[in-house]
This record gives sequence, structure tokens and C-alpha cells, in this order.
Amino acid sequence: MKSTWMWPAPPNMRWCEVIVFHRPLRGIRVRAPVTEEDGEKSRREAEHAAYERGRHDGERALSEQLMAQRAELLELHQGVVESLRQAVPKVIQETERALMDLAIETASRLVAGLPIGAETVEAAVREAIGQLQHGAEVTLFLNPDDLALLRKHQSPILQGLPESGSVKFIASPEVSRGGCLAQTRFGTLDTRRETKLQQLREAVA
Repeated sequence: MKSTWMWPAPPNMRWCEVIVFHRPLRGIRVRAPVTEEDGEKSRREAEHAAYERGRHDGERALSEQLMAQRAELLELHQGVVESLRQAVPKVIQETERALMDLAIETASRLVAGLPIGAETVEAAVREAIGQLQHGAEVTLFLNPDDLALLRKHQSPILQGLPESGSVKFIASPEVSRGGCLAQTRFGTLDTRRETKLQQLREAVA
């Protein structure tokens, strides 16, 4: 048995079409005509769905961007920490060297500014003889002004010291004030102030 269904044409159409089904139709529901209100509702729902998709995509993109920036900041932080870790020992070493140089320069200026008296020259002579072999014959070269100062004060050191052999004093302009050169048959001992400062600089270099 064939089913014949007359489908009325829409109002704006002037024809109709006959559809022939070979089997009876079941579960057929007639859809209510779409009203303007239904269309507006569908449009709002579509807009809302599009908005939600856009918001979700934006949040995901922002999250990925923040994670990327966080990774960059972490890498930058680690780089800075590593640079500081490597730089700190070098800075400390350079600072210590600068402080040493400053201390030596300050000491040099202070020593250079000290007045030279007979006691100062006598101390330099005793220091030099104290570093020589006991009983060795010594020739001491002093600055002419220092030697004149000892003679002016009739310093007993001009007669020699018990721990040394015969001592001979010679004036030499090559010796700066406050120091001396001690010469023996074993060599020459330099106790000039500038020599001591240079040795100190080399020791802390």
C-alpha cells in the first residue's frame, strides 16, 4: 500500500508537490512554524556560544603567554644569579687588591712625611745589622744628611754595635733618608724605605 502525502506549498509558492512513500510514515511530527521571536532567540544563543568560544580561546592564549613570560623571567633570573655568583669573587678580589694598594700608598705617604731624627737613622742601622751574619764586617751607606745628623748628635752607633764586627759609615746620595745599604763580603742588604714598600707590593700582588 502506497502512502500519498500532499505537501502544501508555502504561501509564496503557487505549486504543490506530491510525495509518494512506499511505507507508512511513523513518528512524524509537524514542526511549528519559526516565529520572529524564535529566530531572535536562536541568534542570541549563537552569539552567546560564539562569545564563550572567544572568551575561552582568549583565556587559553593569555595563559600560554603568561607561562611563556614566566619561563623567560625564570631563565633571566637564573642568568643574573649565575652572573652574580661568578662576579662576586672577582669583585671581592679586585676590592681587596685596591684596598691593599691604597693602604700601601697611604703608608708610603705617611712614612715620607715623618720627620727624620737621629733615633730614626739609628733604628735603620740596627735593623740592617740585625739581619747580617753576627760579627761580619759591615760598610753602611747612609744619606749624607742622615750621617751628618748622627755625627751632630755624637751617636754611639757610629762606634759600632756589639753584634757586629767593624762598621764603616759612608755618605751616599743614592740612599734616601731614613734608610741604608749594608754591604758585607757576602753581599748587599737594602733597607731603604722605597725598597721595603716595593717588596710589600710584590708580596700582596
